[in-house]
Amino acid sequence: MGKLLVFDHPLIQHKVTLMRKKETNNKEFKELAKEVVTLMGYEATRDLPLEEVEIETPICKTKQNMLKGEDIAIVPILRAGLGFVDGMLALYPNAKVGHIGLYRDPETHLPVEYYCKLPTDIEKRVIFVVDPMLATGGSAVDAINSIKQRGGTNIKFMCLIAAPEGIKALQEAHPDVDIYIAQEDERLNEHAYIVPGLGDAGDRLFGTK
Repeated sequence: MGKLLVFDHPLIQHKVTLMRKKETNNKEFKELAKEVVTLMGYEATRDLPLEEVEIETPICKTKQNMLKGEDIAIVPILRAGLGFVDGMLALYPNAKVGHIGLYRDPETHLPVEYYCKLPTDIEKRVIFVVDPMLATGGSAVDAINSIKQRGGTNIKFMCLIAAPEGIKALQEAHPDVDIYIAQEDERLNEHAYIVPGLGDAGDRLFGTK
């Protein structure tokens, strides 16, 4: 079973609380999203492999550690996942960015894929699939299915807020995927929205309704 980490860091809890407040405007929401993701990304990249290399400082030659192998890939689930990209790029500016477009059918609540573009060497990369919310888990499961079908294997999922139902669905569908969550909420309501949640993350990021 992959790792499941729900963050308890005070800064993350504080910033997510600010994001939940209905009076937080779009500009503030975007800035907070970037800050939270950067804090989460620090821990989520802890297991990246290192290799020893020889360098020369102004004083002498020395052997030190650097990241080994290919860079990572960041794959936001459109559109709300775009709010995660800048925070990850702040940590890892050489990352390649793919995109997966999914929307939730308003009747069935099931995800429908309309776009998928990934780095050509996706099979060589550590892949961070990012989306603010993990509600039913359908979008996350389908996005990871699409990545695996295209050769990706080393996959991690990051979100701000998750419902227990979504965590369970993702773990059952993809037990090999590590999951990083800023905060776990109580449940889904009858409309499959997370309670207490923070509303529609895409609308709050981009100022739409």
